Amino acid sequence: MGDQLRKPAVEVLIVEDDVKIAEINRRFIEKVDGFKVVGIATDDIQAKEQLEIMKPDLVLLDIYLPNVSGLDILQYIRQHYRETDVIMITAAKEVETIREVVRGGAFDYIMKPLVFNRLQETLHRYLDFRRELSRLNVSGNISQSDVDRLLLGAAKKETGSGASFLPKGIDKLTLLKVVQALSSVPDGLTADQIAKIIGASRSTGRRYLEYLVSLGDIYADLSYGVVGRPERVYRKHNKEVR
Repeated sequence: MGDQLRKPAVEVLIVEDDVKIAEINRRFIEKVDGFKVVGIATDDIQAKEQLEIMKPDLVLLDIYLPNVSGLDILQYIRQHYRETDVIMITAAKEVETIREVVRGGAFDYIMKPLVFNRLQETLHRYLDFRRELSRLNVSGNISQSDVDRLLLGAAKKETGSGASFLPKGIDKLTLLKVVQALSSVPDGLTADQIAKIIGASRSTGRRYLEYLVSLGDIYADLSYGVVGRPERVYRKHNKEVR
């Protein structure tokens, strides 16, 4: 009876050219309740074949693949499999790459080497996202608070802020992009780098960062370069120590 009441597992396709890393990722995913790996692809041809056959709910996608960028695969998924979500897992740290991932609509972006707790946190947030989508689909009536819960649930959990209203000059969706970017780069980001990711001015980027600092969710310290004045670098408090 209990098995009949269990909801179907989220079906996951792993796209990773390193077979050993793909196997580690598979074991990590299947340690999290509610998820099942249905395939592993090591190049773009296998990825497209398995997308067509499996039609997975979620893809864990590496950016560096033989003969193709994972960003191209992300775009392909967005064009042909709109019901499939994507989590990027990669060693790429370039700001422009992160910007393209955010623009491409990836659910999250996790840096290598993959840490199980970080992946588990993302998968739990993804389950919450799917449950909220299902609830809204059944109810049919969508309010502003429903949209906020759906789009900003991740940001509220990560920042610890459950406030329903944000101060003047702080947009909800832009704040979400800033939070996602900071979560993806353990070494931290400057206001200039955040501005490039969210497609805004440096002053706008700094305003959002300082807002998160005021909440106590991130902190800033000074980075002294070879030339020029020191620059403020913003980091999350739960930075992994390696």
